[in-house]
Amino acid sequence: MTADIGKLGYKGPESCEVVLTDVRVPASQLLGGVQGRGLQQALSSLETGRINIAARSVGIAQRAYDEALGYARARTAFGRPIGEFQAVEQRLAQIAVRLQAARLMTYWAASRMDDGVRMDTESGMAKIFASEQALECAIDSMRIHGGYGYSTEFEVERLYRDAPLMSIGEGTNDVLRGVVAKALLAGKATIR
Repeated sequence: MTADIGKLGYKGPESCEVVLTDVRVPASQLLGGVQGRGLQQALSSLETGRINIAARSVGIAQRAYDEALGYARARTAFGRPIGEFQAVEQRLAQIAVRLQAARLMTYWAASRMDDGVRMDTESGMAKIFASEQALECAIDSMRIHGGYGYSTEFEVERLYRDAPLMSIGEGTNDVLRGVVAKALLAGKATIR
């Protein structure tokens, strides 16, 4: 195992490379208990992982909203809170819309998982949408904060650094768009 790999954001968990060479695992230690089904088990864990990424994205978007709302109420310009200016109102409303839509997509995918059905399309759609909304919410929150949004004095700059990982983890959004499209074209998923 190598040392921690530095990252742009999401600095809490360590990241490292693990190399396994000539490793033999006894049959008694087989994960999942069924030989020859490892890929299927790994792929099914991606569905859950994608919902996890979508939920983390909702968390980033929620925090971006909370920070933007608090700042818009507290920061004043020309004798009044900046939240009373139309440009800030518009941006704040857009963050709220993105956040709630991402949350509902994530709930939808999680409910399909709770139903015990295959949900690679739903989890992929939720992950794509929520991760992209997290980044947009972080950027808009940063804009509401103005120059302070780019400083390490306010949390919003960390959200801006953390959000891009969500569109990469558990399969990049570009790859997932292909997964979703293939399922739709093959009739394995429908949208109603």
